[in-house]
Amino acid sequence: MVAYGMQLPVQSQSTLYAEPWETEAGPDDLAAVAVAADRAGFSYVAVCDHVAVPRRLADAMSTVWYDPVATLSFLAGVTERVRLLSHVAVVGLRHPLASAKQYATLDHLSGGRLVLGVGAGHVREEFEALGVDFDARGAVLDESVDALRAALGPGEYPEFSGERFRFKDLGQRPRPAQPRVPLWVGGSSPAAVRRAALKGDGWLPQGDPREKLPAQIARLRQLREAAGIEGPFVIGAITEPLYIGEPGRHTGRRTVSGKPAAVAESLRAYAVMGVDQIQVRFRSRSRGELTDQMAAFAADVAPHLD
Repeated sequence: MVAYGMQLPVQSQSTLYAEPWETEAGPDDLAAVAVAADRAGFSYVAVCDHVAVPRRLADAMSTVWYDPVATLSFLAGVTERVRLLSHVAVVGLRHPLASAKQYATLDHLSGGRLVLGVGAGHVREEFEALGVDFDARGAVLDESVDALRAALGPGEYPEFSGERFRFKDLGQRPRPAQPRVPLWVGGSSPAAVRRAALKGDGWLPQGDPREKLPAQIARLRQLREAAGIEGPFVIGAITEPLYIGEPGRHTGRRTVSGKPAAVAESLRAYAVMGVDQIQVRFRSRSRGELTDQMAAFAADVAPHLD
């Protein structure tokens, strides 16, 4: 069966996807949607990551981007089962030992529900303000992933020695509740796909049209096979914005709508490609309408996904 998760509203408000009601929404609305996802059987809830948005991008991106660790920790306290995904954390902006402290604590407090999604980032001014080389962000991410693997392992005194980061004989507790924190890599460039295949436990595509996913998935499998990497690997997919019932107000974007069985049939095409996790979006006029759509999806569409 294909699992399904969602990026939460309110916590990031880019004009590409935010709904008008989110402008005045706050913590209670965010918590209510996460609780609804938990009850409806969603595999994960996801939050985004930007430290600061430059003025030149603010009209499109907005400046509303909640901190992922603080937000997921808050949501861990009001949910019981749903996984907590950073989609994606720009970990190259921070020292991996500092990131490991935050995310290990989150995993410990949530009872092992963290999925650490990481990506390279795309906002130059953000990197420059924090003193990180934007042009080297791919190499920084590669090493950060390796360092995080070490720092999020079971040992109280993790060790790592790389070109940029080195640490040993420095104890960090609490340790993550999970023996191995799942690390999913975001991005669809050749470098990102290679990074996901060779360093990740999963892949989060960014904007791939449905028809391009099979080739990307085949490439991932080829890279892992050539490197002799075995074990579970999760392939996620961000679907077209998903509507339950009438298509949404946004035009020019492909939607999946109609009767539950028809929606499920469209989404099962991802499973045929080898996708394990579908990220769904809902267009809504209020928090109540959104949670109703989520419940309807879980009750009427999800049973047809297997």
